[in-house]
Amino acid sequence: MSHLAVSEWGRIAVLDRPGEGGFTRPQANALIAAARAHFLGGDEGTTILRDHFRHLTAGQMVGVIAAPGCSLEIFPKIDQLDTASSEGRRTVRERLVRMLDVALDLDIGDGAASAMARQAEGLLDILIRLFAEKLLTEARRGLPRAYLQHEDDLPALRGRLNVVRQFTAHAVRPDRLACRFDALSSDIPLLQIMKACVLALRRHARVAETVRKLDELRFVLADIADVSIAALPWQAVRLDRTNRRWEALFGLARLFLKRDWQATHHDPSAGQGITLLFPMNDLFEAYIAALMRKILRPVGLSVETQGGRLFCLIEEGDQGRRRFQTRPDIIVRDRQSSAPVAIVDTKWKRLSPAIEDAKHGVSQTDVYQMMAYGQLYACPDLILLYPHHPGLGSGPFATDYLIHGSTDRLHLRSIDIAQREGGIVAALAAMFQRWGAQDPVVSG
Repeated sequence: MSHLAVSEWGRIAVLDRPGEGGFTRPQANALIAAARAHFLGGDEGTTILRDHFRHLTAGQMVGVIAAPGCSLEIFPKIDQLDTASSEGRRTVRERLVRMLDVALDLDIGDGAASAMARQAEGLLDILIRLFAEKLLTEARRGLPRAYLQHEDDLPALRGRLNVVRQFTAHAVRPDRLACRFDALSSDIPLLQIMKACVLALRRHARVAETVRKLDELRFVLADIADVSIAALPWQAVRLDRTNRRWEALFGLARLFLKRDWQATHHDPSAGQGITLLFPMNDLFEAYIAALMRKILRPVGLSVETQGGRLFCLIEEGDQGRRRFQTRPDIIVRDRQSSAPVAIVDTKWKRLSPAIEDAKHGVSQTDVYQMMAYGQLYACPDLILLYPHHPGLGSGPFATDYLIHGSTDRLHLRSIDIAQREGGIVAALAAMFQRWGAQDPVVSG
């Protein structure tokens, strides 16, 4: 199987014959078909992959796109880290796994993420191994069970009598009683999803140790019904205090089997490969929001993502229809009054140093959008947050603007995601220090 890695916006050669450093035309066609089938693919899959005949270009996605006989791993473009070397790829992969862990609440842990990123062959291998290890650990602690309704013909009454069946099918069989009863069983929707995920991942696991663990899980889950991926009972799963420890596993299963992130779309015809793709803009936003919650919750502030939903305009007249709804990336609110104290818009774009552009490459559209947010939500502090790169200097980038005609301010900030979690949290705490944010203890 051919496996290649590239950074977002990177090129992948299309070769006339099999060789290192590229895909053959049939393999490239298979990857393009997988991109078109994915709901994030956009027009002809060009959001994920673009076909230039002699080469493919990756879009602003990160993750893995797989097709029969080939797979492509797409890394985030982090300027301080070089993906040309194997060591650089392992470091970027570790950083990506940590971002996914924090953003999706996968409960991996910093040490485990580092070890997996350095031992596994690719992101897909890391996540498959993580799922197998966590599921095996929970299965050894005991499978969750629930009371399920059963119907059976028994020699003695159990539960309630099924009167209709008793006086039709057993009218001349007084020795058989048609019973309806509840019995504890592990054949529940949650475990049906776990088994379907194990069977699906077994076809794609490449590491021998991971394959062994998946085979052990197939034996452990042998009594659970086989359900096709298209018919899995996602809506029937109920997570409560009795099975809360399975929540991270359920999230991982959704990641593998539903082929998307933060959506409910699933295309059963999307091919035989497993495709895990994350828009880098959305991942950066979710990652920053999750870390902000750690530092702002203790000081009485809440972090709301993709909320607000106020409208810019209201039509005059009797109808008064509202138009142009807004959804700021992150709204920081006072928990007692619910008043917005800051609005943060994350941008996975490259800021320019002042020597190149006095406006730092900030889009005029982004500025207008932030000013609209400030007006609609009566918010005095607006923050545009970008990833840091060496061209901005050694320390965090910070530039502040006073908005004309008001005391509101627009702040440009950068955050260096190449550093460990503790450094990122400390930088965010310094950014929100005026509201009492303090750097919590974070591993790494």
